[in-house]
Amino acid sequence: MSEGVYSVVWPRGRRLAERATLAPRLGTLDGKTIGLLWDYVFRGDEIFPIVERELGRRFPGIRFVRWDDFGAIYGGDEHRTIAALPERLQRHGVDAVVSAVGC
Repeated sequence: MSEGVYSVVWPRGRRLAERATLAPRLGTLDGKTIGLLWDYVFRGDEIFPIVERELGRRFPGIRFVRWDDFGAIYGGDEHRTIAALPERLQRHGVDAVVSAVGC
């Protein structure tokens, strides 16, 4: 049997963007306002009420701004929704976001 020459490939593509520095985490969610973002694709209308209930139990005074106050972050008018997001988050006094996409 003859020896072959094999090419080795990496299954991922080249990195096109540098990693961004993450924002500091909040010390607590107590008394904070949480924005709920959703792509309107899979069960957010069922899941977010559970998230609200469970986080509400753990963090008294937590407040939520629901996904329908922001609009769908995928499909249709997503570019306009994303462009308006910084102003809407600020207007609602959002401290943190839970973003749900897909299942």
